[in-house]
Amino acid sequence: MRFITLSGFVLVFGLLYAAPVRAEPAAPTFKAGFAERDITPKIGSEAPGGYGKSYHRSLHDPCKVRASVFDDGTNRIALVGLDALFIHRQTVEKVRKAIAKKTGIPANSILLGASHSHSSGPMSGVMPGEYDDASKLVQRLAYEQSTCADAKYLAKVEKAIIEAVCQANNSRVKARAGVGKGIEKRVAFNRRFKMRDGRTVTHPGQGNPGIVEPAGPTDPEVGVLGVWDEKQKFLGCVVNFSCHATTSPGGISANYICYLEKVIQGYYGKEAVVVFLNGASGDVTQVDNQSPYKYPNGERWAQLVGGRIGAEALRVLLAMETGALVPVEARTKLLPIRRRVPAPERVKQCLELVQKEPARGAQTEWTFAKEIVLLDAKLKKEPIVEVEVQAVQIGPVLFLTTPAEYFCRFGLEQKARSGFPFTFPVSLANGCVGYVPTEDAFSPNGGGYETRLTSYSNLEITAGGQMRDAGLELAKRRKPGTVPAPARPLPFSGQPWSYGNNKPEVK
Repeated sequence: MRFITLSGFVLVFGLLYAAPVRAEPAAPTFKAGFAERDITPKIGSEAPGGYGKSYHRSLHDPCKVRASVFDDGTNRIALVGLDALFIHRQTVEKVRKAIAKKTGIPANSILLGASHSHSSGPMSGVMPGEYDDASKLVQRLAYEQSTCADAKYLAKVEKAIIEAVCQANNSRVKARAGVGKGIEKRVAFNRRFKMRDGRTVTHPGQGNPGIVEPAGPTDPEVGVLGVWDEKQKFLGCVVNFSCHATTSPGGISANYICYLEKVIQGYYGKEAVVVFLNGASGDVTQVDNQSPYKYPNGERWAQLVGGRIGAEALRVLLAMETGALVPVEARTKLLPIRRRVPAPERVKQCLELVQKEPARGAQTEWTFAKEIVLLDAKLKKEPIVEVEVQAVQIGPVLFLTTPAEYFCRFGLEQKARSGFPFTFPVSLANGCVGYVPTEDAFSPNGGGYETRLTSYSNLEITAGGQMRDAGLELAKRRKPGTVPAPARPLPFSGQPWSYGNNKPEVK
């Protein structure tokens, strides 16, 4: 038997404990959960996206609420995509309050983004009771001759949003996530054009010889955030792209988003949740006014747009490195922004016009006269609008929101100046204030549909810049997290691969 002396024991003890080995830092906490709910409206429901009454007569594919919750151990945020034209501010406030109460997620940490599907359900337009204190004429114009939200459908959507976020929150698991961006240039086009006569026109039409050039840019970037659990099962993703959802494949539909989802689920399975958040797309649609070819029908258009965006998103997901995307945080800023006010003489003329039946061929003139009358009534109650801008951070990713059909140029400016490697603008989020064009759209050589003064679009012409700058201010308060990167190889061993380390063997 061998014995160790006291001095030897002390020596060994000292070697073991005098210089403790430095422990590896604990991996940061990162959890995520996804869920969805059906919000398909009934056949016969009002169809959104116009200034008059229109009704759904068929079903193409379901409309959904798709929710994701992210957790860094300290903060939680929720990203929610809705198959909807837009979401009213009062709906946002109502569901945020309920979600916060049920889950503890702070209300201002919940992002609710509408896809802007023109083939979705009746949750946009004139709200129930909105004009009850106006004149009988205004009430008739609002409730009988304008697109209206349906109270029962609103209740269905509110319930679905709350349930989806709660389920996503309750299903959080330890996860690994990645982020990337691809390019899809073939499906989205600026619809505003500078013309030879000096004007700017929205949708001048194919083959119009007066076209000089597009009046604004597009953003071909497909932003993707993907999430897997610890066993490498794909949980879901968030996809960001800038294009109106106006392909309208026929009947009730999520629009091109249904085909975007099909592509990703075709690879990862039906359980994969695809949260779509539309980018700054106020002047961008699938319509190429300079195309030499006949436009496809709505079904084919939806397949082309959604399929190509989905394919590019899938390509990005397949190449994605994953890790813990931390920190997770959200901040908001409220801006009081004035509405533009129509001249009294114009209001008077419009009042006279809407009391008559539209003359043949003058439906457009009558429609926008109706809108001026409704705006005049709205101004008496709410001359200033509360506009929320939100910045949601998930590691190196920043989602910057506006409640507007926001012009593409603003989104590109935010991407260039945010200081984050991945900046995804989200339009029509947390409310709706209509079209918000760039200031040059209101210049003498501007114009076009998006500048029309209506009960829907009416903010002062500096509104877009105010929203952009507020978002950038919020961005500057945050530091980007680390982008997951591939593992580095071991140092070179000094030996090449033995199979390939040989001279030419001719014989």
